[in-house]
Amino acid sequence: MLGEPDFADDMLALFAARAAPRLDIPVIQPADPFLDMAGEDLRRRIFLTESETGQSLCLRPEFTIPVCMRHIAVNSGTPKRYAYLGQVFRQRRDGGNEFFQSGIEDLGNADIAAADARAVSDAADTLSMVLPGASLTIVLGDQTVFEAVVAALGLPGGWQTRLIRAFGDRDMLDTLMRSLSEPTGRVAGLDDQLAELARNGDADALTDHLETHMRTTGYLSQTSRTPVEIANRLIAKTQLADAHLDDRALAVLKDFLALEARLSDAPTALRDFAAKAGLDLDVALAGFDARVSALRESDRDVAAMHYRAAFGRPLDYYTGLVFEIASDGAVLAGGGRYDQLLTLLGATSAIPAVGFSLWLDRIDQARERGAAI
Repeated sequence: MLGEPDFADDMLALFAARAAPRLDIPVIQPADPFLDMAGEDLRRRIFLTESETGQSLCLRPEFTIPVCMRHIAVNSGTPKRYAYLGQVFRQRRDGGNEFFQSGIEDLGNADIAAADARAVSDAADTLSMVLPGASLTIVLGDQTVFEAVVAALGLPGGWQTRLIRAFGDRDMLDTLMRSLSEPTGRVAGLDDQLAELARNGDADALTDHLETHMRTTGYLSQTSRTPVEIANRLIAKTQLADAHLDDRALAVLKDFLALEARLSDAPTALRDFAAKAGLDLDVALAGFDARVSALRESDRDVAAMHYRAAFGRPLDYYTGLVFEIASDGAVLAGGGRYDQLLTLLGATSAIPAVGFSLWLDRIDQARERGAAI
């Protein structure tokens, strides 16, 4: 598919009718926001280049980050909805390195549940329009609920961060859980004295020891980190190496990740899990319940949607709802909530946000398969 597909205008008309006019985004983008915030899966596939002044640039690998950056740059008020349609560029093993995406970013809607339901509905309705009669499978996850489970298990903050970043990657989660069940208790490269000071959490003594050693070796004048910063980092690393999930807590985490249910049954399944595990998840589950209710109120068939506790998407900026829509095994749309992204990109106040993307090359292939039947 070399140009915009023949159904592009219909998509844009539907988006405009839903108060989301098209926003044009330049193909060349500053690379740092994507490298810092998009996640490892996307980072390793970005096409990088450099300006004459040495600024790191890239070919546009996705639209959410640049749409948010444009919103901040023009100081637009909220709530605001933007649509986009254009090429993105990623290194791929097959299918070509450039393809078309479209979607909507919904910024500043304070009714979180309603905005989440609208994102899922807009994505599903768009696919139903361009693929009439196609059977769509909608899968939802919720990073907020996962984070609440991890926090309730009482792990150190560093381990919580690691697990949250791995959300949606079951192999990585399994690796981390094995590390938590069999902690090494040591940080590589530390001698016994440093290891003992770090394990005791004695930042002052560890700082003094490091400063003396660094002055003696001449390393102090060559490093960009101070002894205090290095000491605090070593203590944090040691806490991570010492962290341990007992058998019961590990079983609780595994039970949660194994949860799957029709979305209509998911609120009850999650509350039953929380009660059995003895975890206080009320705040996170209230948000989950509100989203399910909002989907019902928007006339979506929640019994036909699926909830998977382990389901996530490979972008670091997601914070709540995550979802995908597939047909005949091919994922055609995906999206989620990213409430912290605009602040990280420079917004002066928090802006709630949710959106979705559609893979137009896959949709085009699905249309061709339908036409051939």
